[in-house]
Amino acid sequence: MATGAMYELSGAGFEKSSELIKLLPPDLFAELCQQSIQYLQCLNTGVDQALLCQRFQAAGVDTNVDEVRNVLNAVNYLFSAAAKHRLSTDALLSTVVSHYKLPKQILQVIRHVWNEEGKKLSDTECSRGLLPATQLLDFQWKIGMAASSDSCRSLNHPYVTVELKVADHSGQVQSKVFEMTIPEFQTFSKQFKEMSAALENV
Repeated sequence: MATGAMYELSGAGFEKSSELIKLLPPDLFAELCQQSIQYLQCLNTGVDQALLCQRFQAAGVDTNVDEVRNVLNAVNYLFSAAAKHRLSTDALLSTVVSHYKLPKQILQVIRHVWNEEGKKLSDTECSRGLLPATQLLDFQWKIGMAASSDSCRSLNHPYVTVELKVADHSGQVQSKVFEMTIPEFQTFSKQFKEMSAALENV
């Protein structure tokens, strides 16, 4: 089991992220781990990586949002792979220690978090798919008149602007905005109605 978990961690770039993890104060690493666990248990929809980055920088850690995102991804994969393989605390630590030279205080954080949350996470439905899928947090739309647009060939034609707010597998919240012509939006709406009708029969 530990071999399978290690294979997944290798694919997640944990080795690269472990260099930054070594520099983190244990209390901030513990905070990151707790947010990761809550996300994997579907108790929150995302992690504010920009805020974490500011907290790391305030503690004297030279980093940026991309590096913080990589660390969060690595920790997500660490715990989700351990949950998938139902690793005990000792097995998880043995797996990490044998491949990464992390400071003792960081290992103690991992031990504490997994002792507290490991069984619960292993039993959580969300963890069975390793990581939660991208989640739709908000859906907004409005009708306007085209003044300039790539999708509306002639001006002064109505169009629909759709904004989706989603949290990706790492918990990062992003907004996606796109335009549709009225016929495209009508097709889009029809498909949603069909999905809703299908779900009522599930």
